[in-house]
Amino acid sequence: MNQPLPYDRQRFDAAARELVENTRELAALGWTPATSSNFSLRLDDRHAAITVSGRDKGRLGDGDIMVVDFDGQPVATTQRPSAETLLHTQLYRRCPDIGCVLHTHSRVQTVASRLFAADGKVPLAGYELLKALHGNATHEAAIDLPVLPNTQDMPELASRVDRLLDTQTLWGYLIDGHGLYAWGRTMAEARRHLEAFDFLLACELDLRRLRA
Repeated sequence: MNQPLPYDRQRFDAAARELVENTRELAALGWTPATSSNFSLRLDDRHAAITVSGRDKGRLGDGDIMVVDFDGQPVATTQRPSAETLLHTQLYRRCPDIGCVLHTHSRVQTVASRLFAADGKVPLAGYELLKALHGNATHEAAIDLPVLPNTQDMPELASRVDRLLDTQTLWGYLIDGHGLYAWGRTMAEARRHLEAFDFLLACELDLRRLRA
């Protein structure tokens, strides 16, 4: 007899459809080259739906989404999640209001991560689009988008993110030579934050070129 699933199947099915649709759209933008990137949605207070490792994000089907617990371990499946799964689940464990985490590798994000790596942050101020970030109501806001050193040690990287979250409000961060993590309460909000950061990073790169 099959054991009952420890998560709600209907909720998972809905999350899988939402992940597939949005991941394909982000892939169409060229933000997920060479099977890179990973995307997840919270299912409950212990589980998340996440993309299976190594899949072409522009051709996902429902079978390319799996469930992990908040320790990053597969649940009721033999499929393998991304090596970066812990960077998703740490956010869900720490922040109950986070419902979606998106990680992409657009060219803009990757170039900006290299350019600002030595500074450890990308200062963003005076942009109208800063109001796209949840809780910001004015273009007069000034925020720093952190740039973290790249490493294959996911617990170490997760601990760096934890230390940042202890001291400031974050909507995302860059990893040097890698890409962007962004999150929100819903898929729509996480998409908004992701797209806003990509646009603002493109503006900063353009300004650097024009001032050179």
